[in-house]
Amino acid sequence: MTKKTQPKSGSEIFVPLNMLKKSPRNVRKTNHTPAEIEGLAASIAANGMLQNLVVEPERDGNGKETGRYFVTIGEGRRLAQLLRAKRKQIRKDEPIRCVLDTEHDAHEISLAENVIRSPMHPADEFEAFALLHTEKGMAADDIAARFEVTPAVVRQRLKLAAVSPALMAVYREGGMSLEQVMAFTLTDDHARQQEVWQGLGWDKGAEAIRRALTEGQVDANDRRARFVGAEAYVEAGGVITRDLFADENGGYFADPALLDRLVLAKLEQEAQAVRAEGWAWVLVTPEFDFRATSAMRRVYPTEPDIPAKAQRKLEKLAAEYDELAAVAENEEMTEAMQTRLDQLETEMEALKGQPVYDPADMAAGGALVSLGYEGGVRVERGFICKEDEAPVAQRREGGSEAEPEAVEPGSALPDRLLAQLTAQRTAALREAVAQRPDIAFIAVVHAFVASTFYFGNRVSCLDVTVRTVYLSGHAAGIDESPQGRACSDRQAELAKALPTDVQDLWDTLLGFTQEQLMRLLAHCTALTLDAVVRPGAGSSSTLKHAEALSQAVSLDMAAHWQPTAANYLGQVTKAVIVEALREGVSEEAAAQLAELKKPAMAEAAERLLTDKCWLPEVLRPLYPAKPEGLAA
Repeated sequence: MTKKTQPKSGSEIFVPLNMLKKSPRNVRKTNHTPAEIEGLAASIAANGMLQNLVVEPERDGNGKETGRYFVTIGEGRRLAQLLRAKRKQIRKDEPIRCVLDTEHDAHEISLAENVIRSPMHPADEFEAFALLHTEKGMAADDIAARFEVTPAVVRQRLKLAAVSPALMAVYREGGMSLEQVMAFTLTDDHARQQEVWQGLGWDKGAEAIRRALTEGQVDANDRRARFVGAEAYVEAGGVITRDLFADENGGYFADPALLDRLVLAKLEQEAQAVRAEGWAWVLVTPEFDFRATSAMRRVYPTEPDIPAKAQRKLEKLAAEYDELAAVAENEEMTEAMQTRLDQLETEMEALKGQPVYDPADMAAGGALVSLGYEGGVRVERGFICKEDEAPVAQRREGGSEAEPEAVEPGSALPDRLLAQLTAQRTAALREAVAQRPDIAFIAVVHAFVASTFYFGNRVSCLDVTVRTVYLSGHAAGIDESPQGRACSDRQAELAKALPTDVQDLWDTLLGFTQEQLMRLLAHCTALTLDAVVRPGAGSSSTLKHAEALSQAVSLDMAAHWQPTAANYLGQVTKAVIVEALREGVSEEAAAQLAELKKPAMAEAAERLLTDKCWLPEVLRPLYPAKPEGLAA
């Protein structure tokens, strides 16, 4: 009987699928994903198994071959064939073509298989996928399934057809990155692509390419775009341009004029709900500007009266809340504790009810509806024009005739004698107030609050001029900045504790705590602050005082402002931009951008100076440290 000859190492053999096993010496320990196995199975079904498995015989404890084989290279293909057998596409014992390798170390060749490989160039992938798509009619999902890649990758490669062949040649030669190539897919215009590429200076990055291709368009992150939404914009006939990096929420809105019209239309829709509240007028404006209301008095809602029963329940809930909050401060906050605190807050808010406006104020007053800083709707209510003040008073009095004004004391006296006597009274009052700092402080707060919260009312006997300085005339959009919104929100919060009638203000302030008075004074004082340098104005003592005040409060402008092409870099000379880069980034960065045209230089400088805390000289502190004794 002739003895069966054993195949030599390197021979091609066929092994039944059910006799193949995963090699314990395979370096790839992380399992293949189901998607990867699906892709391999689809590819094998369509094209056959293009690469043989590399195997070695399994041996028992005595070194004898068991008849099974370990797969050293090709474990993914083995699993794909097992999946096909499970689906009855092939037999469980289907012969699988393998290469026997008993000479080389299984661990090393497994490592070489997984590490030493050259990925296909994306440009080659594009051409190969494009042929399958255009000539064979295969969809992106089908191509992805066949070649073990995601459909998104296939669609990205197919969209590279939008890129100029001249630029693709530059990419193949290594003169451009894939990120740069993909940025060019924002437009199908090959001439425009090449014009942009040739016109770029030092900065040829993908972001610079996008900026050049989308000049005059609106970024999808712009608050106008977020407010309108991509779906509504496209339905109105707008076009959104996207490159291969942009997701469905990204890109650029190509028609700013259409977008602005849609913003106004949507704001008008939102205004309908505000009108339904009962206001006499509602003004819709894209940009909120406090100057539009500077001559108006503003009223605020008051907390509704709470029935006695609800008040008792509210006090009980508040006591539980305070007790639980105190426990949470001393112990670790648990999920149950946080849930209960949230429940208590919700219940207390429901009992308090929503603040309400006086119907008389609403019948004469109005509201402004504008676009908010974060892309939402901003509604500011409670503005009353001077000419509408009389009707408001009549409505409050129920339509009855106003009482005759009281006769002023001393009105029958000669003017000179009246002035003489009241001067004596003023002198005595001055001395009395000087002996009562607490009352003097309240008197100052009263004068400030009356002018700040009750426009056009002179009710204080102090000759103190308090004027709110509006900044929107010097910096567009500043009322919508974080600082502007914080000021507006603080004023609304403080107003809740103030009376409706300015004549009741003095008695109200007498009942305030020192902390309440200090907060009011600080807010009113802040609104009068004016450190704006106007055209033709030189250095003055007021500006020096502004610097001293900045030092006293440890103002750090780098925490509130950073240079952009819009707010600074686009408005100064190229030499100033270069100097800013030299100071804020490096000499090298300044030199690299020096030859760019002004718009490109400003945009590139904005990106390089981001988060560098660089400030122009006018925003820098004159003194590095605060005077001793001043608290931070």
